[in-house]
Amino acid sequence: MNKDRIEQAYELAKEQYAELGVNTDAVIEKMQEVVISLHCWQTDDVGGAETPDAHLSGGGIQATGNYPGKASTIAEMRADLEKVMTLLPGKQRLNLHAMYGDFQGEKVDRDQIEVKHFQSWINWCKAQGIGMDFNASCFSHPRAADGYTLSSKNEENRQFWVEHVKRCRAISAEIGKQLGTPCVHNTWVPDGSKDTPIDRNGYRTLLKKSLDEAMSVDYPKEYMKDAVESKLFGIGAESMTVGSHDFYLGYAIKNNIMICLDNGHFHPTEQVGDKISSCLQWVDEVLLHVTRPIRWDSDHVVTLNEDVQLIASEIVRNNFISRVKVGLDFFDASINRIGAYVVGTRAAQKAFMIAMLEPTSTLLKYEEAGQNFERLALLEELKTKPFGAVWDYWCLHKNVPAGVDYISEIQQYERDVLLKR
Repeated sequence: MNKDRIEQAYELAKEQYAELGVNTDAVIEKMQEVVISLHCWQTDDVGGAETPDAHLSGGGIQATGNYPGKASTIAEMRADLEKVMTLLPGKQRLNLHAMYGDFQGEKVDRDQIEVKHFQSWINWCKAQGIGMDFNASCFSHPRAADGYTLSSKNEENRQFWVEHVKRCRAISAEIGKQLGTPCVHNTWVPDGSKDTPIDRNGYRTLLKKSLDEAMSVDYPKEYMKDAVESKLFGIGAESMTVGSHDFYLGYAIKNNIMICLDNGHFHPTEQVGDKISSCLQWVDEVLLHVTRPIRWDSDHVVTLNEDVQLIASEIVRNNFISRVKVGLDFFDASINRIGAYVVGTRAAQKAFMIAMLEPTSTLLKYEEAGQNFERLALLEELKTKPFGAVWDYWCLHKNVPAGVDYISEIQQYERDVLLKR
């Protein structure tokens, strides 16, 4: 896009927002506080690096499609992520799953992983100047074939997964220590029952026991922070998910750890944006996995829709940016994977910018005075304000493509790199 036109459009937008009491320059500065953790598993359709030609199975997670150019090595993953970050304004982090260790061709089972298997990822993050988050990988493994991990009634399997989470937490602490920014370690398990179970309580008692054992070591919060993630249901766990929202919210509150809210993990009529202020009454911080569910937790690429906008608005309106960690979680194998990252991340960022461009104090004044017509009218008028001009100016300011210009860059990368794999 033309630089002069972007600047001209921004000046006009700046005047319109100023009339509402909004300082667009301040908004652009504040957008630097929005740090988004990029999930590594979009690069390779959640395959992992444990074995050649790895593929995902089980656990209610599926990447559908066969678009060319999937990353098949760690080097390709990093090259793709580096390209993505050149097309994004603002700040990012890396979100890595344990099954993406740099094992150098060695077979290392998940209860044997160590920091050395992730040191090259730490070094890469340091070279990129970004932080890193981490996840235990409690799925796509023979010991998860029956649908249970931390809640397994097979004691040998249960202990295997407890040891895996223990090691992941230790690795996370070392990641945070080396990178100088806390590593968020998230625990999610697919455990559940396809048909109606009798012993729901037994499985949940085992899950609590396993979490207590896995989290028995305390690490400094300046190095790592724990999160636990719930889910409504998954493939093979349609009738009962052991780690329900009620279970994990109670566990998070009792242990003062983070609750992870994935907006694809709830009933379609529930809104995660509505849950944020409730959860933050009881826990210090919340982790978000932002995705786009269609029908169920199908993890489509994030778009700028009402659900994502409510999430961002609730965070901004209540000054929760420092208390909410934002990560993405989608995996679409049917389109250009670099494009999926860029569209999804920009959509989440746009939601935050729109929230920051809101004259919240005026809206709150209307609300508290019972002037609900005025509140509604102003919210509607905001929908047609020139937000896009502010967004393009921020992109220009951060030296990344504005408007649709990133499309041609991704197409060129596909021709030069992806189609040659």
